[in-house]
Amino acid sequence: MNGQQRTNIKRGLEVEIVLKKDQMTGTLTRGIVKDILTNSPHHPHGIKVRLIDGQVGRVQRIL
Repeated sequence: MNGQQRTNIKRGLEVEIVLKKDQMTGTLTRGIVKDILTNSPHHPHGIKVRLIDGQVGRVQRIL
């Protein structure tokens, strides 16, 4: 599943996100979703989430 649809993202899911600082390289960070920060139902670059460790980024893959 991709991370562009808000309906696919739920709290507690394991996801891979791209952090703001890693957008140029595309380096992915794995973690568990704590909060969903994007309000719109769809975002072309991925839904923005906060992981349980506090990192914020856009979902690239749902694991």
